[in-house]
Amino acid sequence: MVTEEQIKESLKAVVVPAVKRSIDGLNLFRGISVSESMVKIILASTGLGSETQDWIRARTKEVIGKLFEVRGVDVEFTEVKPAELNRVRYCIAVMSGKGGVGKSLVAGLAAVGLKRQGFEVGILDADITGPSIPKMFGIGQRPAVSESGMLPVSSSSGIELMSINLLLPSEDDAGIWRGPLIGKVITQFWEEVVWGKLDYLIVDLPPGTADAPLTVMQTLPISGVIIVFTPQDLTAMVVRKAVKMAQQMGKPVLGVVENMSYLYVAEIDKRIELFGTSRGEEMARAANAPLLGQLPIEPKIAKLCDEGNIERYDGKIVKSLASSLSRALTVKVS
Repeated sequence: MVTEEQIKESLKAVVVPAVKRSIDGLNLFRGISVSESMVKIILASTGLGSETQDWIRARTKEVIGKLFEVRGVDVEFTEVKPAELNRVRYCIAVMSGKGGVGKSLVAGLAAVGLKRQGFEVGILDADITGPSIPKMFGIGQRPAVSESGMLPVSSSSGIELMSINLLLPSEDDAGIWRGPLIGKVITQFWEEVVWGKLDYLIVDLPPGTADAPLTVMQTLPISGVIIVFTPQDLTAMVVRKAVKMAQQMGKPVLGVVENMSYLYVAEIDKRIELFGTSRGEEMARAANAPLLGQLPIEPKIAKLCDEGNIERYDGKIVKSLASSLSRALTVKVS
């Protein structure tokens, strides 16, 4: 007689077309019963349109029907709130006290590095008025939306993305909204999006310590914070502001990342510190957290991001940033 474990394993082959993730990955599986070689499977319909449900039903029947001793398969859908489906192990906020320091770049590279290590990763773009994540990943398609919820959009390597730019008529449209509305959108991106099973959800915050970061800290189960800065005189002040906010909200600072740390000139094999001497170690001490990485000024990174190909970047910083983040989580959270 076919077992429940065999059925669950087979269901991993059923991929939801809109997001290219399995039923198991989205945590849509709700129940199963087997009686005299007849199998009944219950799935969540959250975020799935009628056509998608029909496709999943047919595909599920096809896959399960191939199992030994199965004579019939019945597939039912039930409404479930997105939040009940989401199982996120670590939720990481990327923040800074000021804009233009490269938070989105750090969020993107961290996600790429973690995905390459075999983890399931998503990015929630909480920078509602200045979203750049979809552009960096070359994503232009709209997410699947139904009355019950939304499905994130999948990047070429399988990183789940949600951003306000994916919902606007045009990526050039401005989100001219006041704080309360921005906070509501961020809350919806957490509570009404089917993230499913993720090892890491990276949250790209807008600059500062006002409404949007506050909403994220209060609404999402933030495991820890990464603070991004550049080697300039304002650095100490803005890092301390971000650290104090994290501390007041009871969120551990996992580490700091210095962006635009240096420019490497291969012809003379030399690093040039265009914005002054690196303050990475100093800021790590100020945050009482490790220095997770120092990102160079590299034209290749800028070009790939402009082209929507950040996932093609192969610099050593990608692997080291992901590894440093994993170690910091082990120390601070686990």
